[in-house]
Order: sequence, then structure tokens, then C-alpha cells
Amino acid sequence: MANAVPSFRKPRVKRAQNAELALGALLAVMLIGIAALIEKFAIAPVEGMTVLAQVTQAALGDGPLFYLVQFSTVVLLALAANTSFGGLPVLAQLLAGDNNLPHFFALRADRHVHRYGIAFLTVTSAALLVASGGAMNLLVPLFAIGVFVGFTLSQAGMVKHWVVDRPAGWRWRAALNGFGALLTLVAAVVVTVSKFTEGGWLIMVALPVMVLAMQWVNRSYTRIGLRLELGRTPTPPRPRRSLVVVPVHAVNRLTRESLTAALSLGDRVVAVNVTHPEDEPDGRRFVEDWERWHPDVELVRLFDAHRRLDEPLVDYLKQVPEAHVFVLIAEVEPERSWQRVLQNQRGAVLARALRRRTDAVVCRMRFRVGARTAGAA
Repeated sequence: MANAVPSFRKPRVKRAQNAELALGALLAVMLIGIAALIEKFAIAPVEGMTVLAQVTQAALGDGPLFYLVQFSTVVLLALAANTSFGGLPVLAQLLAGDNNLPHFFALRADRHVHRYGIAFLTVTSAALLVASGGAMNLLVPLFAIGVFVGFTLSQAGMVKHWVVDRPAGWRWRAALNGFGALLTLVAAVVVTVSKFTEGGWLIMVALPVMVLAMQWVNRSYTRIGLRLELGRTPTPPRPRRSLVVVPVHAVNRLTRESLTAALSLGDRVVAVNVTHPEDEPDGRRFVEDWERWHPDVELVRLFDAHRRLDEPLVDYLKQVPEAHVFVLIAEVEPERSWQRVLQNQRGAVLARALRRRTDAVVCRMRFRVGARTAGAA
């Protein structure tokens, strides 16, 4: 309920408080009623039948009402599972906003849902089901412990909130939340100890790992922020002399478009052709085509005995005098997604190596087949 406050209509906080009170009242009435029926009919756990089913059978018999209650239970459980898909992505968004989770958890899809949070929860839930073999007796303790730990942390946080802000009536509010935190903490300890060998140990391992992982993410974003000088006004931008390097292997429309884009980007443009010494006849034909085309762009030929594309280009970039270097890699954008398997992936390999081993700005220009213009990505 707390995570879903932004989903309520205004006044959101008041409506969420009313909904929380109604939910608590309903839960209390149902729990007391079920406990009274369990005592009345002397229900005890048995193999192959839930306690709720036994209570329903004792109260309503084996007729249609029994199956109606069972079906309603399944629907309610499905809604309860859906609640996680509505709440956890929102919580992940808040944590991502505080730099405790990767920022893509804060992104929303076209339908305003947090697709990455939903996808993460889906994969994690499926992995738990597969790992447990679908045995609910192993998963229920995990759920129970997680709930009590969450309640304990949230109520302890409210105690801190009341003590720090000290609004009117803060003492009794802090006492109420503190008492609730104590009760849920005792419940968490009892369930963890009693169910430790039945899966409770997983929570004991997972919680510290999650906290350490979020701390690592936060420290990483802090370091990135320092390097980007976030929160500081940078000096005004000034133009710098730049070099644009364009790997080429043939004279065609793709080469023309890439060089056109390069001439618009930098002060000096160099076309680089990497060949193997044994492919010298093909290299000579390329040079002849280049001279016949005469694009007024400097051509540099590099040779590598091991047929590598990245190593010669990396060595060349280390020798250029310009400090600001762009590498523009032209690629064909296929009309169909499946046609990507037909590509040689030369651009992806080259871009990965350049980003890892040089300070050059790598631009991958996607040339759409059949289109009149090319787009950069």
C-alpha cells in the first residue's frame, strides 16, 4: 500500500491511509473468524489438504459452496501475486532514483509501466519456482520472513521519522510504531529459527547480499558523479580540433554516406583500410577504385598478418596527434530483424575493442537499405 501511494487520486496520502485502515480491519476480522472456526471444528494440518479447505468443508460441506470458496481463494492468490508486480517495480524505481539500483529500473514503457522491474521480478519468481520444484512449503517461509522483515524495517523507519521531525503527538506515534516493529521483529526471528532448515537460511543469505549489492551500485554512481562533476557548473564549451577516422573496405554508397557524415563532424577526416598481406590484389583493386572515385579524403592503408581488424586500428589511433578523435563505423541496417544474422558483425567487434582500449568516441552509423538517408546510432 505504501509503495502504491502515487497511484491514488488526490489527496493521495489520505486515501492511502483510509485504504490501509480498511485493509487492516478486514484482515483482522477474517483472521479472527478463521481462528474461531479452526477452534470450533478442531482443525489440524493434514497431508494433501489446506487448513482453509478443511475449514470450508466443515462449515459448508462438499457442495458447490465449497468449490466456490476454493475458486475464490485461487483468484485472491492470483491478485496477491499481481500486487507484487505492481509494488516492487515502483519500489525499484524509488531505489534507482536514490542510486541504489541501476537507473534503467526507473524507466517506464509506453504504457507507463516499469518494464525492467516487472521483467526482473518475473525472472526471479520463475527461478525460485524452478529451484524449489514448485514446493510451496519451501517458498512460504521465504515470503513470511520477508514480510516480517519488511514490516520491521518500515516501522523502525517511521520511529526515526517521528523522533527526527517531532510533529504534534509524535511520542505516541513513535511508541506505536516501535511496538509494532518489536512484534514483527519477534515474529521474523521465530519464523526464521523454526524454518531455518526449510528455506529460511536463504533469506539470511539474500538480505545481506542485496544490501551489499545496493551499496556497491551507490558507490559506483557516486564515483561516476564525481567524474562528471554533477552538481557543478562546467566551464563554457570551446571548439577543439578533431579527427574523424572511418574504416572502409570498399567503394560504395555506404562508404560515401559515412565519409559525408565524417566531413560534417571533424576538422580532418581519414579513411582507414585494413588488409592482410596475402590479399594485396584485392587491396590494389580497392586503391584503384578509390583513386578513380577521388573523394578528396586521405586514405591510410594498414596491414596485419593475423587478419585482425581492431589491433592495427588501435595502434594507429595511439599515434595520431589529435587529442579528440571520432571513429565512425558504417553498417547496414537490415529491413528485417532476422536479417541481422546475415551480417558479419565487423562493426560490433571493432566498436567493442575501440571502446575498451582507446579514448576515441565511437559512432556506429546505421545505413538503411532502400532508404535515401542514413541514421547514426
